Order: sequence, then C-alpha cells, then structure tokens
Amino acid sequence: MKEDVLKRISAAFPGRWDRNYVAAKLRTDPLYGAIANELGGSDYPLLDVGCGIGLLAFFLRAKGLDASIYGVDYDDRKIEVATHVATESGTRDVSFHHHDVRNGLPEHAGNVSILDILQFFDPSQQQVLLENAAARVATGGKLVVRSGLRDSSLRFKITVLGDWLGKATRWMQAAPTHYPSAGDFHRILSSYGTVKISPLWGGTPFNNHLIVLTR
Repeated sequence: MKEDVLKRISAAFPGRWDRNYVAAKLRTDPLYGAIANELGGSDYPLLDVGCGIGLLAFFLRAKGLDASIYGVDYDDRKIEVATHVATESGTRDVSFHHHDVRNGLPEHAGNVSILDILQFFDPSQQQVLLENAAARVATGGKLVVRSGLRDSSLRFKITVLGDWLGKATRWMQAAPTHYPSAGDFHRILSSYGTVKISPLWGGTPFNNHLIVLTR
C-alpha cells in the first residue's frame, strides 16, 4: 500500500495508540493485502466477523472494493472506534455492531471473513462458528479465515505467547483457549466447497495461515 494511503487510513483513528497500531499493522502484516486479493472484484457483501476497529473494512475501501461491509465484534470499545472512524472519514456502506458470535451470526449471503479470533473459542464453538459462517457464503463466494495453526513449530509457540501478551495488555478481552489444526478446517469445511490453506506470516514470527473456502 502506498505510504500516503496508509497515513490517510491511520490518521482517521482517534488516539495516538490506535493510529500507531494501525500504521504498524498495515506496514508489516500481509493479512489485508491477501484478503483484498481474495475478494477483489467480488460484488458480494462482506460479513466481517471479529471486525475489531474496522481496519479490514477501511483497507478494502482504500483498495477499491465497493461491496457493502457489515462488521461485528464482542468488544464495545473497538466497535465505537470503528463507527467513529467510518463517520468522520465519510466511508460509505460500512457498519459496525456489537455482537457475541457465540449466540449465532446475523443473516447474510455473500462473503465472510473471520480473522484472528478462533483461538478464543473451544473446539465445539469453533466448529459451530465455522459452519454458521460457511452457510452464509453465497455460491461463488468465499469464507476467508486467518488463524494460527496448532502444530509442533516454534512459530506456534510464539503465536501462543503473542496472544497471551494481547490479553495481558488488554488489547484482547479473552485469553486463547484452543488453536485449530489444518485438519480441523478440512474436516469442518470441505463439505461446503473447496478449501485452500496457505502460510500467511510474511515477516512476522507467528504461525498464521490463510484458510479460504470457495463455495
């Protein structure tokens, strides 16, 4: 992403901490570009599950994705920040709402994203969430998931440590509970379409992977 666009996105966030966080994420995390590549050209609306402060939505708008985006998250503060930025920046056709996905997902048909939250649910909750998300993917649409994968690597151990630090600093409200394996995604999602799993750690030390279900 061009530096001027990055600065424009980060400058819209209130508070120095959020602005610095957004700038650092956009510079170092390959996630947002990967999602833009997967969803680019799609006219389907996006349900962003665990949207946080709305960074994915604002990035996709900056990359020219015009489809409507509906974000949900458990953290009230993050929803307030995302809503504030959307209003102040005049970002159109995006909305953010407090929602506990353990109570199900909103009605939706289109694309779905679940980024960096599965580890905060137990295995049965993960399966229900993934199945609910897959059921909301329209024909030809995608479910895109970013998750640390459970394996024996050093990257996995660093991923767990990073999530505990997120809890300790109160950036995340919950501590990690369970990390899915690659086999879990194939088992749960293969009946809905084609599943592709690829590394997505870029220059970071974490064991992050991108999981894409194409319906």
